[in-house]
Amino acid sequence: MIELRWYIWLSLIVFTIGMLGFLTRRNLIIIFMSVELMLNAVNINLVAMSHYMQDMRGQMLTLFVIAVAAAEAAIGLAILIALFRTKAAGHVDEVTELRG
Repeated sequence: MIELRWYIWLSLIVFTIGMLGFLTRRNLIIIFMSVELMLNAVNINLVAMSHYMQDMRGQMLTLFVIAVAAAEAAIGLAILIALFRTKAAGHVDEVTELRG
């Protein structure tokens, strides 16, 4: 059986990759992907802790996080498509106002 610390290390590595992608990249699609990586790192951690403690609450919370991530992706992509249609802007630096 794989020890808990390996799951925590995996979660830490995935979260760090997502955080670095969020902080260093300027493309909006890559920023959304980085946020999804960070949410998936939290999911890995929740499921590993839930399995380690023999409690289902962490796995139920993981389903909630997945639902929030899906809603975030849908709304974020809708905003991104609206930005592409109006300004043809794909980078964060090009977007200066959010009025419709």
